[in-house]
Amino acid sequence: MTVEVKVPGFGESVTSVVLVEWLKQEGDVVAVDDELVEVESDKATQKIASPSAGKITKVLKAAGDAADVGEVIALIDETVTAGSAPAAPAAAPAAPAETKPTAAPAANPSNDGPRVMPAAARALSENGMSASQVTPSGPGGRILKEDVQRQITVAAGAVAAPVKPPEPKQPVVVAPPTFKTVVKTGERSEKRQAMSPIRKRIAARLVEAQTNAALLTTFNEVDMSGIMTLRKQHQDAFTERYGIKLGFMSFFVKAAIDALQAFPAINAEIQGNEIVYHNYYDIGVAIGGGKGLVVPVLRNAERMGFAEIELAISDFAKRAQNGKLTPDELTGGTFTISNGGVYGSLLSTPIVNPPQSGVLGMHAIQDRPVARDGQIVIRPMMYLAMTYDHRIVDGREGVSFLKRIKDCIENPVRLLLDV
Repeated sequence: MTVEVKVPGFGESVTSVVLVEWLKQEGDVVAVDDELVEVESDKATQKIASPSAGKITKVLKAAGDAADVGEVIALIDETVTAGSAPAAPAAAPAAPAETKPTAAPAANPSNDGPRVMPAAARALSENGMSASQVTPSGPGGRILKEDVQRQITVAAGAVAAPVKPPEPKQPVVVAPPTFKTVVKTGERSEKRQAMSPIRKRIAARLVEAQTNAALLTTFNEVDMSGIMTLRKQHQDAFTERYGIKLGFMSFFVKAAIDALQAFPAINAEIQGNEIVYHNYYDIGVAIGGGKGLVVPVLRNAERMGFAEIELAISDFAKRAQNGKLTPDELTGGTFTISNGGVYGSLLSTPIVNPPQSGVLGMHAIQDRPVARDGQIVIRPMMYLAMTYDHRIVDGREGVSFLKRIKDCIENPVRLLLDV
């Protein structure tokens, strides 16, 4: 039986991908869930796994080609497996083509229900689900890992549950990542590289923010002495208990949530002629990934403790370098924090991530002379910048919001006492 390898859905807004590299070639014998090809969308880089064991008989798309979601990119012959020679079609019994999947009582495959792929079985087990809760979409009624992930997303109320990805309103054309070097004279050369889907997406969103929003930036500076003293006092105990260091970002996430609760317009967005106020706080944290800046989102950050925030950000950073972040992790934030200080930035004007209404920019910490009680003293100071959409946020709110963050950081006990 020939099985088609199709581009799976990577999220509601992803309609096409670019094939970056084939990890298996024509003629290779593969097992179920072997990684076949690496693809890149405008959200993330991911790998497509084999839906079945067998031999790759045809690769229909080459590296650098674009492919739509649902498009067939390779064919696998199920009658050929590792350690066996190609057999006649009758030699290896296959499930009837017309067999309809029925509910299975557990994640393990059985004669009475659909076949559950190993990766799907692991996902079911990790999330406490049964096969009967999932609609299969794989060849022969198989339950794939993507089916489980889709059901988890539906159960969370994030999106509808289409088995077939929705048709795009407008065709999306993705340029292949081809390279071309043009030598002009001597050692003066040029290399032309097509923009990757991620880079094109970043460019489009930044231009959208500048074009559609009335952006205004306000600045302040914060004395980091309080937080630095607190971290020094409790760093060893924190690291021993949670296995990760207590950083600055968790304090700023907590301070941002406190300020957003006081000024809800900055946690809102404009949709048409309406303002939508969110009663949850999904904080995006800008991270430099291997292929550009990405902004994974801390969902319901108001429910997270310091350790949970630090662990989540550390995990995001590691997976961003390897292109392992999923599209769902990169969409849907209500407010963003960007730390240019890790690269040495002293001051900048961050750009709002639409449709959000505000973004906080952190910068480098420097010892500077400041006046305290009539005396000149040296303090570790950081400049803060907050860009906001003036259509929805008034100047008074924007300035007061940043001032509240300053007060929380300089007096971190406020984050614990809610004052």
